[in-house]
Amino acid sequence: MRSPFERRLEACQRRLERVDAALAALVPGPNLTYLTGFEESPSERHLLLFVPRVGDPVVVAPAMYDAQLRTLPIETLAVRLWDDDDDPLEEIEAVLAELLPAGDGDPGSSRDGDAPTILVDDRMWATFTQDLRACAPAATFDLASRVLEDLRIRKDDVELEALRRAGEIADRVSLEIRSRGTELVGRTEAELASEIERLLAEYGGGDPAFETIVASGPNGARPHHHSGDREIERGDPIVLDFGAFVDADLEDGTGRYPGDQTRTIVVGDAPGDEYDRYERVHEVVREAHRAAVEAVEPGATAGAVDRAARSVIEDAGYGDEFVHRTGHGVGLEVHEPPYIVADNDRKLEPGMVFSVEPGIYLEGEFGVRIEDLVVVTEDGAERLNESPRGWETGSGVQ
Repeated sequence: MRSPFERRLEACQRRLERVDAALAALVPGPNLTYLTGFEESPSERHLLLFVPRVGDPVVVAPAMYDAQLRTLPIETLAVRLWDDDDDPLEEIEAVLAELLPAGDGDPGSSRDGDAPTILVDDRMWATFTQDLRACAPAATFDLASRVLEDLRIRKDDVELEALRRAGEIADRVSLEIRSRGTELVGRTEAELASEIERLLAEYGGGDPAFETIVASGPNGARPHHHSGDREIERGDPIVLDFGAFVDADLEDGTGRYPGDQTRTIVVGDAPGDEYDRYERVHEVVREAHRAAVEAVEPGATAGAVDRAARSVIEDAGYGDEFVHRTGHGVGLEVHEPPYIVADNDRKLEPGMVFSVEPGIYLEGEFGVRIEDLVVVTEDGAERLNESPRGWETGSGVQ
């Protein structure tokens, strides 16, 4: 039986054929992990995966990765190694000469005999791109997202299962923090952020998916506030944005998928006089969130989901205080397509996963954001987060 990665590589090759590209050249990062299950951080060493339109994929890598690469569940993967005292460009040039044969009708050339096209990883360092140009001077270059974006944007069952688990972990942490109520008074934002990350790990999460945001009082008006030393006070609205990676259950390969949830709570009693608009603003954001989720269905555009949320906030008079897009895709990366932003005409399809996170930010006062991850289903949307979306806290809140 073919592994999930072999199926993904074959799908990539079909798309290379469709766009008339000779091969894709990928470096350590989410695209390479998606196709092979190999996960490594980018470095100055040349480690490149070449996926030709026709033929077997080839990885050129430092010899230190030999054991890891040869255990990947891809029978057709050829591994070409170089030592630290070698010139890796010699190996790369040799591989490209094999995969990009000259001549009309050869697998590496385009259909009309023009120079072959190499699709390079969108985040490939410039030094590696320049090296490829030197090794294949006759080739033209474009971005690998031309083929990889459409593959990665629809999640398979294994990916969805991992994202559901990440959502469940975030829900458990959200309920735990909310239940503490006035116990949070006097804690600094940074202390609470550390506690959230400890709980994410305790409940089965891996590394934090991003820097945990605890934004109390007026700091909540900054959408990407960095948790600091401000002490939480009774009556403070607090924006909590957090999640953790979980591993997908992929045979002999890796792939980490994140949770991403935002709730805005109030410590203790309802906000005092200085926050007399708080309940109204929170309800507007909650209604905008509800409207956006209800707009999610196959065939709707990403822009339509954004408009559903934005129109509620604009009608309430807070349009200028909604200062970011409604959402972003989530997968191997916390931010990836589809982006839920105005004028994005990308039609939604089953299996797409993205955040819905409208917000209102009142400078010098407070902010409110509510965020869930949703999956596009055959007839609508599935929420991956089900923890309470209200602002109330305390042991009795469910």
